[in-house]
Amino acid sequence: MTFRQFAYRNVVRNRRIYAAFFMASVFSVAVFFIYSMLLFHPSIEDRFIQEVAIMGMGVAEVLLYIFTAFFLFYSMRAFLQARSKEFGVLLHLGMSKQQLNRLIFTETMLIGITSIIVGTVIGFTFSKFFFMIVREIVMLPALPLYMSWKPFALTIGAFLSLFIIISFVAPVFIKSGKIVDLIHGDVGGKEVYGYSKIRGYMGLVFLGLSYTMATLTSNSIIITLVLFLPPLATIGTFYFFKDSVPMLLDLIKGRRRVYWRNLRLLSVSTSIVRLRENARMFFIVTIVSTVAFMSVGTLASLTSFASQYREVNPLGLVYISETENELEAEHIAQLTDELHEKEIDYALTEIQILQQVSSFTGKSVDILNLSDVNKLAKEFGHPSLELTKGEGLFLPPSPSSYESLKNRIVRTTLEESDVSITIDGAYPYQLFASYSIATNAIILNDEDYKTVLADESKSHVESFMYYAFYVPEWQLTKDVGLSIDETINESFISSKINVLPYTFDNPGLNYSIIRTTFSLLLFIGLLLAAVLFLAAGSFIYFRLYTRLDQDRKQFNVLKRLGLTDRELKKVVNRQLIPQFFLPWGVAMLHSAFAFLTLQVIWDSLAEISIVKELVIVLAGFTLMQLLYFYLIRWRYLAHIKSPN
Repeated sequence: MTFRQFAYRNVVRNRRIYAAFFMASVFSVAVFFIYSMLLFHPSIEDRFIQEVAIMGMGVAEVLLYIFTAFFLFYSMRAFLQARSKEFGVLLHLGMSKQQLNRLIFTETMLIGITSIIVGTVIGFTFSKFFFMIVREIVMLPALPLYMSWKPFALTIGAFLSLFIIISFVAPVFIKSGKIVDLIHGDVGGKEVYGYSKIRGYMGLVFLGLSYTMATLTSNSIIITLVLFLPPLATIGTFYFFKDSVPMLLDLIKGRRRVYWRNLRLLSVSTSIVRLRENARMFFIVTIVSTVAFMSVGTLASLTSFASQYREVNPLGLVYISETENELEAEHIAQLTDELHEKEIDYALTEIQILQQVSSFTGKSVDILNLSDVNKLAKEFGHPSLELTKGEGLFLPPSPSSYESLKNRIVRTTLEESDVSITIDGAYPYQLFASYSIATNAIILNDEDYKTVLADESKSHVESFMYYAFYVPEWQLTKDVGLSIDETINESFISSKINVLPYTFDNPGLNYSIIRTTFSLLLFIGLLLAAVLFLAAGSFIYFRLYTRLDQDRKQFNVLKRLGLTDRELKKVVNRQLIPQFFLPWGVAMLHSAFAFLTLQVIWDSLAEISIVKELVIVLAGFTLMQLLYFYLIRWRYLAHIKSPN
């Protein structure tokens, strides 16, 4: 038998342990290759989409590569330490330290090269399916499969270099010391693991404080919390698994009525040892799972914003012109001509908005004519409202503000025109985008409006024109008014946006950009989260299967003492459930309270609820965790019951 054959047979013989390591590596390579295929795709010529793809894929590939490196180092360390007995035997039989290092290098490279080849083939196989999804997301006419050396070179070069580094560093993970210590193998579980009560209480306090602050967050302190809460929750999580959990388990051991009952003594005592042994591993799994939950949840909330965009932007086009705007007629003619050219149905409502000072607040208010508002409301299918002389309505700046204004009654006088009005309630329908007019606006009946308008023409009180384009097929307007929009963007970049005497908003164009960006980022995030989720489960898988031989011996002894298969299943359940669901449960709590903070951010930005999307995300991860648990338990029980 040659040295390479010996290394190959070592890998085959330990295939059960290396299975999760190999599959996670293959999946990481496949996802990395798919990202690379889109990154170098020649058909993406649109500048914006290309920038989004490059930015999203580039960041995802860097994060994936960094995490994969950490995952592989951690996994290889666990594997080699579990094989310490085997290495001790080899050294006892005369193998030199250099030969052992060469053996580990050969085994690692064998697994690495195989996973690179398999992952690249799988990635290329599913690239077409990936392109079909991306094409629908970004609404491209075609995104064909292509052949190029760049994705292959990037993927193979990145992961080959990673496996070479791991192969050279891997021997460091082997326990140093006498050969007899290596032959004794992994004696984990016999050591007494201590804990600090101070750190244990600190872990509970830090987590409780983090959850409380996330629950009580507000717009005024949101930025401080975003910077402060993640480090606090991370430290609290580490102390929780390292010290708080052992402290709580000792409390359970002190209650004999709970601890000394049926199979609890066996299952709880074993769980205590496992939880203490794997405290750092559970901390890593919790943080990785939280990152996966939060990445998908955040991106799903962005998609929620895109899906509710029409509700907060009911008009198709909006053009606001100041009195000194010389381009007003030209721009309106351009917009109407482009709508006619593209055969897009629309209805234009011209609203002259006057500005007066209210005696009630001493501040300026925007005034709209009820006839103009009713004309626009008719296009939406809303009934017309009536106001008598001296009556007015608040125009809510946002949907949520309607609740606070609908029962409010204010008596005021418009100082410039000396018009007295009683404002009773608020306009019930949303015709304008939130805060597109003013935070303080009222609707007057035609007679009062004409009185104010006549005074405005005499005293030159400020006013502006609001051109509201109602477009039923509003998403078709994404190519309308591009030159006007480009001028505004250039002024914004040059910090001269306030110099322009007009503003223009195209919700169809904005929605197209938002939908493309958020959907593409969500799809990227889902693949990245899948890698994180698979790796988080693999950490637990490694710990289970590196101790499988010891567990089999222990259960064989218990079976000789009369333990039935049914009781064996109960004991295994009670041992595995904490290992699988304690880190997952803590990660779920972290994510749930973090989403409360995220909801506050969305409330301040767009008054959008993200509860539905976040429930779907957390429920989806819960289902996957349950399936993964039952799969691992099934295989674990099969190995425990097997004679070899």
